[in-house]
Amino acid sequence: MERNEPLDCNGSENGMSEWTALAIAMTAACAVVVAVVVLRERRIGDSADTSETPDVIEYMTMMIGVVYAIVLGLAIAGVWEARSAAGDTVQHEAQALREVSLRAQVYPAELRDRIRADVDAYVRYVVGTEWMYMDTHDGVSPQGTVLLDRLRQDVTGHTPQNELENQAYQPLIDQVAAVDQARTARGQDAGPTMPGVVWFGLIAGAVVTVGLVFTFQIRRSWRELLLAGAFSALIAFLLFLIWDFDDPFSRGMTVSAQPFLDLFPAAVHHG
Repeated sequence: MERNEPLDCNGSENGMSEWTALAIAMTAACAVVVAVVVLRERRIGDSADTSETPDVIEYMTMMIGVVYAIVLGLAIAGVWEARSAAGDTVQHEAQALREVSLRAQVYPAELRDRIRADVDAYVRYVVGTEWMYMDTHDGVSPQGTVLLDRLRQDVTGHTPQNELENQAYQPLIDQVAAVDQARTARGQDAGPTMPGVVWFGLIAGAVVTVGLVFTFQIRRSWRELLLAGAFSALIAFLLFLIWDFDDPFSRGMTVSAQPFLDLFPAAVHHG
């Protein structure tokens, strides 16, 4: 498992730094809101009438809050679905490789061992090197493609010699094609999935929604300050959650290579 240690360590360090960033963002959001309320209170003094808020402002605030909540919900659902799809893709790729390794049993010993060695080499490379490559390049590596092409050549280059091999030939080719398809999908899933314009809308909506807190002329009572701070911290947390799920293979709650480790423990250990 020596090749996996850099992957695990990096994931742990990234997770720690991101949770620290989340704590800082939530604290900063609370501090900004409280500071603005306090400064505003000092500026207007006791002369302002805070007993009433125009009905139209209450209505606008409610509508904007509802719309922004819907947008946040859709964004969270979208990035979660993308992350789940990426996890399913990794599972399908590992399972297809397992099928290739098992179905090669009917082939002559030399060819069977060569196919299984190709599978093991590909798995070791994906787990030990390509996972970190996806983090920095937002895609799969050329070397991984070379290893998969070698496996495909060994599978397709053999002419079946008997009925048993003939029956296994096409399913083996289909499984290699399934690996290729899953690998392509994994490369497409690497990197951020949310367009920049969506992020602009989410951040602008957060600013507007938090800004509307001040339309109610919040005073410096501890209950009002606590409510304003908690509301701002909640929005900061939800935005962080969307950002964390946005890149399935690079950030804190990443899609791991565990399916490969579960199905090919011996290959990874020997690597």
